[in-house]
Amino acid sequence: MAKKSKLQKMMEEEIGSAPDQEELTIVATDVFYKNQASTAPLVVNRGGRGSSKSYSLGQLMLYKFLTEERKKILLLRKSLPSLRQSVYPLMSDLAIEYGVWEDIIEEKVHMNWHYNGSLLHFGSVDDAAKIRSSNWNYIFIEEATEIDYDSFQDIRFCIRQPSKDGRRNQIFLSLNPIDEFHWIKKKLVDDKSLNVEEIVSSYKDNPFLPEDYVQMLLDLEQQDPSLYNIFTLGQWGKLENLIYKNWDIVDWLPDEEVVDKVTYGLDFGYNSPTALVKVYLKGLETWEEQKLYHKKLTNSDLIIKLQGIIPKEKRKAHVIWADSAEPDRIEEIRRAGFNIKPAHKQIQVGIDSCKRVGAHIYSGSVDLVSELRTYSWRKDKNGNVLDIPIDWMNHLMDARRYAIHSTMNKKTNSVNRSRII
Repeated sequence: MAKKSKLQKMMEEEIGSAPDQEELTIVATDVFYKNQASTAPLVVNRGGRGSSKSYSLGQLMLYKFLTEERKKILLLRKSLPSLRQSVYPLMSDLAIEYGVWEDIIEEKVHMNWHYNGSLLHFGSVDDAAKIRSSNWNYIFIEEATEIDYDSFQDIRFCIRQPSKDGRRNQIFLSLNPIDEFHWIKKKLVDDKSLNVEEIVSSYKDNPFLPEDYVQMLLDLEQQDPSLYNIFTLGQWGKLENLIYKNWDIVDWLPDEEVVDKVTYGLDFGYNSPTALVKVYLKGLETWEEQKLYHKKLTNSDLIIKLQGIIPKEKRKAHVIWADSAEPDRIEEIRRAGFNIKPAHKQIQVGIDSCKRVGAHIYSGSVDLVSELRTYSWRKDKNGNVLDIPIDWMNHLMDARRYAIHSTMNKKTNSVNRSRII
């Protein structure tokens, strides 16, 4: 159930009124209040999609940053590019929404925020040396299943900054429970010798979700019980029948001049996201970057976005392979100066083409990585695996398939088999 917290009044008691603001009402779910009330040193937030766990923890970290005395707060994700695409915009949007952005001093290069003697830093788990040499009062790890146990141990020993107000130092983890054998469950949640609080949430804890999104989560029960338990109910499970395993995550992309082809895949949407993937192809390898994942885009909006993504001098050379079911939208984009073509849409054959390549996914492509991790074959009512993908979280999967399959289908006999060393 939603609650309204007069956060501004609490702030006024500790730090004074925010400039030009008489009162600020923050709407929060129960997930926020459960985390706020926790006194455990380790707080594991396990939940399904849309349960508000990440948003609520973002609210809590901002609240602590603004109201507690001289605190050091570390916000982490495994890689810096993925953090820049997820945690940082979440916190920035919250600070703007609550009218405190102008009062925060930001060091952009070091990704530090300063306020009233407190420090909030955005960092990556990959920078292990920097983490080991730092001290913190609060640490929030987003998508905690991405990191390994040794990295977590390094993080855990950094929760040693003296607390001037007597409040306990804490580590908060947020995750979808995609692996019932993950170290977070085995070494933290199931270890009764540790003081760990597990806060479980699902779509039922977030009354602000659109009805169509809730229905999409409920529909998973008929497509795949494992996905339903994990992403709808927030229960520990195991992802099964994954379609793609031929990919890894990288922190770099090649120069366009050293690959065979640069192309784009575009999946149209409106209530669902419009998805654009940039694909670099060389031989049987791809480097892929999510360039757009945005709802409520009209075709005019999309053209403006494309103009910002694809340089003018590249718009004829780089083909955009788009959903052929939208010929009118394709024609309008073509008239705007882009080399856009209807994609080859055969799903099974297209998946086979994508399986032929070794895919390197840029770490800042948060939604692309998320879709790859969950893209699975559907089951029938008897549990038999079908050659039909589950129709959920597949917008970027369709877009990358359009780009890879259409390009390979066009140049099957002329692909350069060399590899980047």
